[in-house]
Amino acid sequence: MPLDVADEAAAIAMLDRLPQVTFWKVGLELFVSCGPVILERLQARQKRIFLDLKFHDIPNTMAGACRSAARYGVDLITVHAPAGKAALAAAQQAAVVGAQAAGVSPPSLIAVTLLTSISSRTLAFELKVPLELNDYALQMALLAQESGLSGAVCSPQEAQPLRQICGDEFLLVCPGVRPSWATKGDQQRAMTPAAAIQAGASYLVIGRPITQAADPQAAFEKVCEEIAAGASTA
Repeated sequence: MPLDVADEAAAIAMLDRLPQVTFWKVGLELFVSCGPVILERLQARQKRIFLDLKFHDIPNTMAGACRSAARYGVDLITVHAPAGKAALAAAQQAAVVGAQAAGVSPPSLIAVTLLTSISSRTLAFELKVPLELNDYALQMALLAQESGLSGAVCSPQEAQPLRQICGDEFLLVCPGVRPSWATKGDQQRAMTPAAAIQAGASYLVIGRPITQAADPQAAFEKVCEEIAAGASTA
């Protein structure tokens, strides 16, 4: 569940409203606002943590960032696949070293293939990438796998071919997941939770349909019911 709020007070309020959520994503806005203290708050509640900072830089800088981030004892950390194989491999190696130095379990590094706000048209006409969107996402996922990373972030629309080619052990984290009753917002490549799981997603990232609902707890339960219903008919 994305803890996409502006400050620590709002984050604590959300945690209090959704005590049944066990895995929280901390992104740029919240981490920049209050730093690693929010990770300590989550760990004090025995929550799993997805540190979604999407590092993208030269190999030396990415290695340093992942070495430091791994010391927090989080479960998942994101980097950008287009940083290239040298940067991805350096980040992976440094994360293991950082975790070992801190006496914590190494995080799973997962590479963002292509942001889910980017459409095929944007990829072709604005970013000038000649590959079809699905092919580009697959190439980025394979690059991450070849670099030793644990998985990739992709839209659920790319999950099925990535699962078939990258194998069952490769983690696929899918944002851009929207329940049947929710609006898509700025997500260009969305899919329902049940369909995303059937496509091969390991983890779903579902934020605004729950966190911005009038009753977040009821919305969370509704999403869980939708997933369960989809599983029973699969």
